[in-house]
Amino acid sequence: MASNSSVSKKIIAVNRKARRDYKIEDTLEAGIVLTGTEVKSLRLGRTNIGDSYAAEKGGEIFLQNAHISEYFAGNIENHEPNRPRKLLLRSREIAKLIGTLRRGGITLVPLSLYFNPRGIAKVELAVASGKRKYDKRQTEKARSWQRQKERLIRKDV
Repeated sequence: MASNSSVSKKIIAVNRKARRDYKIEDTLEAGIVLTGTEVKSLRLGRTNIGDSYAAEKGGEIFLQNAHISEYFAGNIENHEPNRPRKLLLRSREIAKLIGTLRRGGITLVPLSLYFNPRGIAKVELAVASGKRKYDKRQTEKARSWQRQKERLIRKDV
């Protein structure tokens, strides 16, 4: 289920808060159903996935609250910036994710939005559980100590 093939993918947006606020258990790649003006806006990098999440609705998975700005040269057929967008996954993956979501305490968080080498928009989803405040502090302490160790090693060498 996890896929980390970063062979020349063009990253559009990254959800930096996700790794800080959530404990990531698994990741997967999903296609996303977009309109033409949404794709043009994405190519210009006019998007924000900071507050977005994926949820189940009618047996399908949708990306909620992802902001893709309206295309500046669009006409009256321009898209709505915060509309729910259907994610393209295999039926087996959808069934597994719905079961995981119903278990409780688990959420689907987008980590990044990118174009794959073929130019198709993809979203990297994480199956995650929320961190408590003390967990976040522990993570920050560990990162800080790691940086400090690396500095000390560089000084000695």
